[in-house]
Amino acid sequence: MSTPMTTAAVAADTEQALDESVWSALSDPTRRKILDLLRSEPRITSDLCEHFTTTRFAIMKHLKVLESSGLVIAERRGKTRVNHLNPVPIQNIYRRWIKPFEKIPADRMLRLKLLLEKGSAHD
Repeated sequence: MSTPMTTAAVAADTEQALDESVWSALSDPTRRKILDLLRSEPRITSDLCEHFTTTRFAIMKHLKVLESSGLVIAERRGKTRVNHLNPVPIQNIYRRWIKPFEKIPADRMLRLKLLLEKGSAHD
């Protein structure tokens, strides 16, 4: 007989699945370029397609992956699909994977840089 998962365990599993989905979506250069294009403003799908040499079908597949990972939110306006960048998943990755490591190493690198510059000024 299996034991029911706690709410915390379910939340942790869900967070891990979302992280994996985002990392997977970001692993493709075409999808990263789509996100770069959406960073400046929301764009309709046909506008995004103009920036690639591939087919509209291929871009739609990439958009579907980005949407399922939560990185893109699609808004329907009649027959037009407006794609919006959703920065929340990227912010979550930043908070979990980058922010905890940035202060100490950055401070150490800055001190090392200053020491090296000070040493080369005496040469």
